[in-house]
Amino acid sequence: MFEFKILKRSKKSRARLGVITTPHGEIETPSFIPVATRGTVRTLESFEVEDAGAQALICNTYHLHLAPGEKVVKRAGGLHEFMQWRRPLMTDSGGFQVFSLGFGRDHGVGKILREESEKHIREGTQPTNIKITADGVRFRSHIDGTELFLGPKESIRIQETLGADIIFAFDECPSPLADEKYMRRSLDLTHRWADMCIKAHKTKQALYGIIQGGSFKQFRAESAKIIGAMPFQGFGIGGEFGYDKRSLRKMLGDVHDLLPEDKPRHVLGVGHPDDFPYIASAGGDTFDCIAPTHYARRGVVFTSKGRFDIRNRRYLTDQKPLDSRCLCDICATYSRAYICHLMRAHEMTGMKLASYHNLHFFNAEAQRLRTRIKNNEI
Repeated sequence: MFEFKILKRSKKSRARLGVITTPHGEIETPSFIPVATRGTVRTLESFEVEDAGAQALICNTYHLHLAPGEKVVKRAGGLHEFMQWRRPLMTDSGGFQVFSLGFGRDHGVGKILREESEKHIREGTQPTNIKITADGVRFRSHIDGTELFLGPKESIRIQETLGADIIFAFDECPSPLADEKYMRRSLDLTHRWADMCIKAHKTKQALYGIIQGGSFKQFRAESAKIIGAMPFQGFGIGGEFGYDKRSLRKMLGDVHDLLPEDKPRHVLGVGHPDDFPYIASAGGDTFDCIAPTHYARRGVVFTSKGRFDIRNRRYLTDQKPLDSRCLCDICATYSRAYICHLMRAHEMTGMKLASYHNLHFFNAEAQRLRTRIKNNEI
């Protein structure tokens, strides 16, 4: 069973409150979705992730296919049982790895450029370590170097075997360095693959289509219209969105206006706390990001007064909690001094405590976001 119900629409923006119902429970929207790449939110057990307020998780199809393999997961009873996670699960398609292991690795860039670049990816160009074809992508495993092919049919088959509640169509996530001609070809490929995914889909799992187009407004609009007209249960908005919050909000808003209103929208790979109001006010319902645990493992904690590096020596004598306004168990129990000591000593427990706090903070911010929409503040 999959259903999306809109409970309230904002009069100030495109924001809305809703509920996504899945076979493993409900997701109140807008919602932050933590990333569990290999079937785990790093350093945390599944029950801790739920205790920290997570409503759902998103796992990575490419990485789970490499290890332990979808057949191993299926024999364990499916991804929910394998992870001991009882709430909703999403799996991405592997399309992001087309970028991250391809042009992203070649040029050392992420989805958003930190500065202007003179490099441009032109039509007909191929990444160094992968090969993009009309039917899919040839990778080499980073584990043992073996070649593997991932296309629309393969991605859907893997995701159906893993058994998440929500799965995504396979796409080409383009680089922010792609020029207009390359983006044109890439977009056509994504739309072709979307149709192939629909035809390959055999289960009752909800299938989301992905809108691409980079920062080209005309391509984003075209993609939203084409993908929006296909029989998907929801939509993902992928790729890069420009260079600042204003362009992010405008791009998302333009896309959402062209999509069916009664279906959920997931913003892929964007979700720092200061992004939440922009995503919601533009019409986003769910969004994922690796930030809570990625930053925590490097000592960065998020608080109501901003983020800071707990590894800094000055915190060794600071007996305050990480955030005096935070209601998480970590802030109720441990001092900055203790967590600073653990991080400086490279103890795994320090990473665990910081990860739990950050995850709780992100989920609490999402709850505050829903409250603000309910109170007509956004």
